[in-house]
Amino acid sequence: MFKVQSYDGNRQDQYNLLKKQLIALLDGESNQIANLSNASALLNQFLDRINWVGFYLTEEQELVLGPFQGLPACVRIPFGKGVCGTSASQKKTLRVEDVHQFPGHIACDAASQSEIVIPLIKDGQVIGVLDIDSPEKNRFDEVDQENLEAFVEELVRYV
Repeated sequence: MFKVQSYDGNRQDQYNLLKKQLIALLDGESNQIANLSNASALLNQFLDRINWVGFYLTEEQELVLGPFQGLPACVRIPFGKGVCGTSASQKKTLRVEDVHQFPGHIACDAASQSEIVIPLIKDGQVIGVLDIDSPEKNRFDEVDQENLEAFVEELVRYV
């Protein structure tokens, strides 16, 4: 059973605990939807100052909405469109300080001001993306990026 932890210590310590919680939640479970659902719920309770966290999954050359926490969202995003589609097509993390300055940004939630998107890459293929939005500009920094990439790397082992 999952127990909410208080995240004490510095940010790196907090992220280390988050990764341990992820492993504990996913260990022994192979269902992709269950694991992505728990991962999005875990991130939602861990991260502050966010308004949406979830996954888009690759289906041919577009991303389709997967498990998430937040308001209803865009269902399909073509590769190369918006922050999520661009991250997927470039196979790299995108950290956007101000989404309104990102060419072709897709506004699913008008409250979103900044965003980080991390591709889920398995066997060299993008199988989806982790998308996190914040109502604050410049919410995500290098520490977030590095640790969320490590989170995704661990998660991909279970999907």
